[in-house]
Amino acid sequence: MSAPGPRKIYFMGVGGTAMGNAALLARAAGHEVSGADTGVYPPMSTVLAEAGIKVYEGYDPARLEREAPDLVVIGNAMSRGNPEVEWLLDFRALPFTSLPAMLHDQVLAHRRNIVVAGTHGKTTTTAMAAFLLREAGRDPGFLIGGVPQDPPVGSYLGAPADPFVIEGDEYDSAFFDKRSKFIHYAPHVAVFNNLEFDHADIFRDLADVQRTFGHLSRIVPRTGFAVLNGDDGNLRALGSMPWTRVVRVGMEEGNDARITDFAETPAGSSFTLQWRGRVWGQVKWSLSGSYNARNAAMAATAAGLALHGGDPSGLDLGPLARFRGVRRRQEVLVAGPLLTVIEDFGHHPTAIGETLRSFRARHPGALVTAVFEPRSNTARVRTLQAGFERALSNADEVYLGPVSRADLVRQEERFDAEAVAENLEAQGISARHFGSNADLHSALAAETLPARGQPRLVIFFSNGSFDGIIGKYASAARA
Repeated sequence: MSAPGPRKIYFMGVGGTAMGNAALLARAAGHEVSGADTGVYPPMSTVLAEAGIKVYEGYDPARLEREAPDLVVIGNAMSRGNPEVEWLLDFRALPFTSLPAMLHDQVLAHRRNIVVAGTHGKTTTTAMAAFLLREAGRDPGFLIGGVPQDPPVGSYLGAPADPFVIEGDEYDSAFFDKRSKFIHYAPHVAVFNNLEFDHADIFRDLADVQRTFGHLSRIVPRTGFAVLNGDDGNLRALGSMPWTRVVRVGMEEGNDARITDFAETPAGSSFTLQWRGRVWGQVKWSLSGSYNARNAAMAATAAGLALHGGDPSGLDLGPLARFRGVRRRQEVLVAGPLLTVIEDFGHHPTAIGETLRSFRARHPGALVTAVFEPRSNTARVRTLQAGFERALSNADEVYLGPVSRADLVRQEERFDAEAVAENLEAQGISARHFGSNADLHSALAAETLPARGQPRLVIFFSNGSFDGIIGKYASAARA
């Protein structure tokens, strides 16, 4: 890493994508790295093992004491009551910090950072920005909160003189630091991809989310840039940001970087990107949806500004035709004439609705099946239940899994899958809810193809493992 630091680092919650990729970054910098988690599953478990990072199952204070690391990095999934957390607080024998603070001190403090924030699309946009910088012949560092296909790894130190691209999550930093993670990330270019209410366990309402995005905007230096989705009213409400340079991106007139001529067919999608009224470039690629066109425009603008200053259009858009995306983001697991299976990390109504509409355009005539696991802290409660219902109404049939960790949510506050299924049925959409993911898998597998040979498109939406049923269903479909 770019700053001197401890040689032996221990990550609590190392199986999370952000924590895992940060551990890989530390390992690449020459540190001795280990960590602990529960139920680490591929692809992160595989990547960590290949890097030589020892991962312990479960949390054990005695083991942590024997390990005696120079620094303990505590992930934001850790809370009071965790035995290792309690031991650290009781004895103060080892220094500890949050992941964002460690990244700032060890990596970001002296880099020109591109911080990608937003309710949706952060991972894909971060990967695109890093990919475009590499394709431009630079050696950027990056930390991506997922497992990208381009670039081929999720974390990389890069050259100190080149930008560092990092996914800027608005979630809190740790149980002892309730600031959003991105507040630690010292942005030179801050990307505001979109803004909606999410993370009901952290934020009270939309205004509370806007407040933390406003805090991010205020630490962009006057020599830097705030790259805003100019079509997003919730971002416009943040104000003019006179302390830095603001560049707006979107489809509407008046944006500095404007997406025009968007089209989508079964073969792919295409669009033109203009910079202040003149053509910057045309993109034809395999990715779906206008949302990914916007992700690309945001990434290209941020990367171009980081390299070329006030005119980003010197950045070549041609490499986007080769960009393959990020695993678990609309990832096609099975592609056949009668059955297509897709896995998506979707856990917010807007993203799920956009994905379903896009893939219906890509697969005309197919029976669209949405399989949803209410797993995120917001999806498990009723706060956005009506939004999820509207999003899922873009499918022909819906399979609803049980609420993850339902016992931790009071029944009157819990996502009501039965009511959602009933309301969808009333709209003419076939909808079923299940008491277990195993039962859901059995029902789905028993009806692999609809009657009369109509093609079927099955899209799984979950930000977790879905108890492994996605892989089981895809494997059986391939067989």
